[in-house]
Amino acid sequence: MPKPIKRREFLRRLRLAGWEGLYQKGPHPYMEKAGLKIGVPNPHGSDLDWNLVKRILAQARISAEEWEALGRR
Repeated sequence: MPKPIKRREFLRRLRLAGWEGLYQKGPHPYMEKAGLKIGVPNPHGSDLDWNLVKRILAQARISAEEWEALGRR
């Protein structure tokens, strides 16, 4: 099972996958790509758990293989 990931690394990989911004309108930050929006959690000092990342990747339509490839860039 993959390890938890730091928020900064999470955002870096999403940007490499073509997601834009880190926008905030209201209480929750989000990113956009081609009309889709995904919420981006702010864990306040701790890492993002892989289960949460997996759910966000499903919303972003990014496979686990693509995600790992982005980590090698």
